[in-house]
Amino acid sequence: MTQHDLGELGWQPAFADPLEPHQLPARVVAQHRGQVVVRAEHGELRVRLPGRFRYEGLDVAVGDWLAIAGDGVVQAVLPRRSAIVRDAAGLATAAQILAANVDVAFVVSSLGPDLEPRRLERFLVSIWESGASPEIVLTKADRLDDPWPLVAEVEEVALGVPVHVVSAVTGQGCAALRARLLPGTTAVLLGSSGVGKSTLVNVLAGRDVLATQEVRADDHRGRHTTTHRQLLVLPGGGVVLDTPGIRELQLWDADLGQAFSDVEEVAARCRFADCRHAREPGCAVRAALADGSLPADRWQSYVKLQRELAALEVRRNHLLRQEQVRESKIRERASRRRKRR
Repeated sequence: MTQHDLGELGWQPAFADPLEPHQLPARVVAQHRGQVVVRAEHGELRVRLPGRFRYEGLDVAVGDWLAIAGDGVVQAVLPRRSAIVRDAAGLATAAQILAANVDVAFVVSSLGPDLEPRRLERFLVSIWESGASPEIVLTKADRLDDPWPLVAEVEEVALGVPVHVVSAVTGQGCAALRARLLPGTTAVLLGSSGVGKSTLVNVLAGRDVLATQEVRADDHRGRHTTTHRQLLVLPGGGVVLDTPGIRELQLWDADLGQAFSDVEEVAARCRFADCRHAREPGCAVRAALADGSLPADRWQSYVKLQRELAALEVRRNHLLRQEQVRESKIRERASRRRKRR
């Protein structure tokens, strides 16, 4: 196996505090069913996760640091510095970690008809909550004669967030983006299928490390290329995590205050602290909507996400109560068995 420098993977000495003397750190670089590929100081290996992880409800994600024994047995997941989480797809309410221990989260969208500011807002609220720093990357700038009106739309919702305009064809903006990935920095690329994430990874790496597919001529959308999350060490430093396209990002934990600071600043000017922004006198929100200083679609997006988070909290509380009842019944049955003896 090839020797690896853990610093290249983003390891810092402070991360070692939870490690036992016999344990070694290894980072999850890819994930498959029931197994993960980890990279440690002495090479890369595929390991199986302990069954107790599932029993304890412990999820392992690409980017995690694991404590492993000398024989390669996984013993623990080290504390995360950040985690981008969503409500898993499907009917069940459950957290799914998209990326762990990420410093920078690049939300990637292509310039063109599929650019959706509302979708970007959804990504931003999740990333702000994660502990990572969000940045927006607008790809395929070469396909438009004048991309800047669309860029301005994005900047209106990306308050305080850097916006990169790039083209893999002309090289526009690529050097500045690459400069964001300093040695030891971990970045993740998030976005829909076909927006150019894999192409962007190849540009950052300076060579073709991921397969790509051409966009369709009829709607300028690309086709799905990446099939699983994987962590790649870039030449010259920096780590990038490529992810499959995300059709829908259901919120799990979100920070609306960071992503919608403009909206909350307006709401704070209402006469009443508990203003519902309906018929109350002195409502600053209704006044701002009337004079156009607060765009209606921005306000509607904020309200929609608020409602979504409230509904999620209700479901999570219901699941928590169900789990508490289940555990109580287990304890009661165990107690009855002990009494019979």
